[in-house]
Amino acid sequence: MSHNIIRKSILKYSDTAFISAEDSLSTEEPLEILLYAQKNGEPFSKPVSITMRTPGHDTYLAAGFLLTEGIIESFTDIDYIRQSNENTVNVKLNDNYKTDLSKLDRHFYTNSSCGVCGKGSIENLKCFQPGLKITNDTKVSIHSLLSLNNKVKEAQSAFNFTGGIHASALFNSEGNLLDVFEDVGRHNALDKLIGKYFLANKLPFNNHLLFLSGRSSFELIQKAAIAGFPIVAALGAPSSLAVEVAEELGITLIGFLKEKTFNVYTHPNRIENVSLNP
Repeated sequence: MSHNIIRKSILKYSDTAFISAEDSLSTEEPLEILLYAQKNGEPFSKPVSITMRTPGHDTYLAAGFLLTEGIIESFTDIDYIRQSNENTVNVKLNDNYKTDLSKLDRHFYTNSSCGVCGKGSIENLKCFQPGLKITNDTKVSIHSLLSLNNKVKEAQSAFNFTGGIHASALFNSEGNLLDVFEDVGRHNALDKLIGKYFLANKLPFNNHLLFLSGRSSFELIQKAAIAGFPIVAALGAPSSLAVEVAEELGITLIGFLKEKTFNVYTHPNRIENVSLNP
């Protein structure tokens, strides 16, 4: 069993009586991201965030967070990134990086269910780069889409034990599962996935598909756009703002993805053989 799963003695009601049992729980602990940089030629450090997450792949999480929050734009902005203890990641930016402190203007604490808690305004929420637009014509078949959910379920080791963890999965356009990350936080799972490929200088995801195990909120669509995903498919519902942002940024957004049905909310041109019955 994963070290990110703990066992807890519980009382379970079954039929007409309580029985003693054990349950598996997903671990949730705080991660502090400390940023080191130069300002006016002088070194400074700043705690960027404390986020509640499932421990593991924390340097990926930190890198993905800094990218998708607009704090950095290239992996070359990072001098080094390392974990100083089990719940802290230190990120040193290159000395020639021009620090914009306004990009750090957010509340210090974020919880595992909300990637944007503490953002100051709707303008600040829509922090994607000016002119960002996904324009490639990557296509995916209906058959591939309908197969995604089962493939992710088979790969979700922690979910199979706990039932209480989210996944972000990377697929190619043929529907082959390439990678999956799990976390108690939806935005953390996505930041871990993006951060891994960002640090390897393998972004953008021009010909790939993102699968989300829950609902699609606008901050997840924003993160997906920054990583270059042309197609996002979610098991749950999108919010109205998620649909608005996907439409604006050129992302094909799919929701309520089941084994036989799904909804297409934006840019259906990337789905092969789309046709409407009268």
